[in-house]
Amino acid sequence: MAGLEELSREELIALVERLLESNAKLTERVKQLERQVSRNSANSSMPPSADDLPGRATPAAKPAKRADRKRGKQKGAPGSAMSWAVPDTTVPHRPSGNCGCGADLAFAEDLGVERSHQVHDLPEVRLTVWQHDVHRVRCACGTEHLGSLPDEVPDSPLSYGPNLRSLVVYLLVYQHVPVQRCVQLIADLTGGKGPSGGFVHGMLTRCARAVNEVVAVIRSLITMAHVAGFDETTLRVGPAGSRRRYVLSASTETATVYHLGGRDLDSFADAGILPGFAASRCMTATATTFTRAGRT
Repeated sequence: MAGLEELSREELIALVERLLESNAKLTERVKQLERQVSRNSANSSMPPSADDLPGRATPAAKPAKRADRKRGKQKGAPGSAMSWAVPDTTVPHRPSGNCGCGADLAFAEDLGVERSHQVHDLPEVRLTVWQHDVHRVRCACGTEHLGSLPDEVPDSPLSYGPNLRSLVVYLLVYQHVPVQRCVQLIADLTGGKGPSGGFVHGMLTRCARAVNEVVAVIRSLITMAHVAGFDETTLRVGPAGSRRRYVLSASTETATVYHLGGRDLDSFADAGILPGFAASRCMTATATTFTRAGRT
């Protein structure tokens, strides 16, 4: 290509027109790319799990809506105020000291309760140790018999009881308390060392085994349903949320089951519902509703 100073006026005009056309195409392309990158679950139909994809803009926090109502309890809302209750413990408070006449008020006539004040509080939390002694007895005929432990008492010399084990599962599963904080919380409440991190983490597996039959029934109910919804959402796992997994769900109006896996149909199949539910239909991407009559 010759230097610009060697081009004629017509050639320069043609060059500028080509550059303007190319610039317009590039500008439009940049707009399209910016629009694609700016799309997220807050401004489009994209699922929340797509917000974590590389280059995606994180949805802006929604500003708090100004409530056009008065503060405090609203008309018709259920109340949550404390109510007068039958006391578990009554603490009397008599006047002490001496009267102006010099008499000891400890011997004064009791005229009854002037007023009462109830304080609702939690009792002091402390570990209660139950020792189960298994006795051996000998019948008059000489035969010896050994007592047996209840089903809820493990055969190990030392163990934690069902109430503490239930508290561990409640903190982990329902309140989403991390394992080490769960250990620390129980130790702080009970004034002891608390269970080990391995014990707390192991309670998830023990709890899963305990509800295994119930989960199987729920899966069967969803598999036999005429309509079921399947969806997935992102879950961060590992140290500091370094790994991404997906919580897969299958649900009807009355039953829901969850499964941890990947963002694919194979993971949904591993959850144990889709292979039986959609055996005669084509399976598509997640966040889809399948029906017995066909796919919608």
